[in-house]
Amino acid sequence: MSTEDKETTNEAAEAAAEETKEPETAAEPSAAEAEQQPEAAAEQPAAGDELAKAEDKYLRLYAEFDNFRKRSRKEKEDLYTDVKANTMKEFLPVYDNLERALAQSTEDEAYRKGVEMIMTQFCKTMEKLGVTQIESLGKTFDPTLHNAIMHEENAEKGENEIVEVFQQGFKCGEKVIRCAMVKVAN
Repeated sequence: MSTEDKETTNEAAEAAAEETKEPETAAEPSAAEAEQQPEAAAEQPAAGDELAKAEDKYLRLYAEFDNFRKRSRKEKEDLYTDVKANTMKEFLPVYDNLERALAQSTEDEAYRKGVEMIMTQFCKTMEKLGVTQIESLGKTFDPTLHNAIMHEENAEKGENEIVEVFQQGFKCGEKVIRCAMVKVAN
């Protein structure tokens, strides 16, 4: 037989084998397809896990950034309050001196009126900056706001009642700039 005859015979045998073979149904996958399906099924959960991990990483990063933003905003606000409080603390001796000047008697009414005007302006400026006096006289002693430098036994006054203020205390917002120096009864 020649090579052409052999090729024709091989082709005929292959055609006959295909005819005797049962047709494949769509429900039954071929062997090659069956081998690929477990790999595809394994890839789907892995892809889902990767997606879940990426989403978790994104949420954590977003939360961390949000916390950073809030912390930065709070630090800026606190820094402003601290600078304002420290600046006002340096001006409190001026307040004390004006208060002493007003306590002194003088015959020159124009001088006294001038000192009163300066004191009024100084108090308004402190008020605009959010600095307030700590109410002390007649109040109950609070160690976070008051510094007791004297004690007095007085039956007419209540327990831990402030009877005299030696130096006025101030707050900037909720921050105490200077505690009030006071005399406490009982």
